[in-house]
Amino acid sequence: MTSLLFIEDDDSIRLALTLALEDEGYEVREAADGRTGLEMFAAQEPDLVLLDLRLPDLSGFEVARQLRASSIVPIIIVTAQTDTYDLVAGLEAGADDYVTKPVVPKELAARIRAALRRVQLHETSAAPPRSKFGDVELRREQGIALKGAVELNLTKTEFRLLCEFADHAGMVLSRDQLLERVWGYEYLGDSRLVDAHVRRLRVKIEDHPDDPRLIVTARGIGYRLLA
Repeated sequence: MTSLLFIEDDDSIRLALTLALEDEGYEVREAADGRTGLEMFAAQEPDLVLLDLRLPDLSGFEVARQLRASSIVPIIIVTAQTDTYDLVAGLEAGADDYVTKPVVPKELAARIRAALRRVQLHETSAAPPRSKFGDVELRREQGIALKGAVELNLTKTEFRLLCEFADHAGMVLSRDQLLERVWGYEYLGDSRLVDAHVRRLRVKIEDHPDDPRLIVTARGIGYRLLA
């Protein structure tokens, strides 16, 4: 059974969503604060983490950073925050996706399925020829990317995003296309999700992320990987 770790300090929200997700067939473990969540993650290694941003001890941002420092487990932010800065900061801290409260359980379940499907595709995809652009080499048969001779610490979402760019090198990909192809849904996300992941990917593959030479912006449309 797929296991989820839900880190949320609001008891009523945590209980309601836990019951809804258990009805969807998931095993849900609960933590009411960040430190307990990190301890439970280390002990139990769930398949996916649901994470509130506003926790009573460690912030959700810090929890995401600590999780991401040691794991590529999918992280979905579940938060009341609708401010663009907070959402982008959460994504850049390492989250793969987000939903805002009040959460529609069916929408959350759809996003969980999409995140887990990305993991499965990452692990079972066929191995096309290796791709190289600049000093970055994409080795899909191993599920890794190298910059020079150093392996990059990419999440599964970042890896799939890089693969999508490599498959369409030289072509402009719109944000909607990237949402559908990488995140697996057409209308549930928004451009902030794509933009935050592109920024995070640039930090890892570009020599100068603020002046990118590999993944460039097509203003008003999306992004393009320079072949």
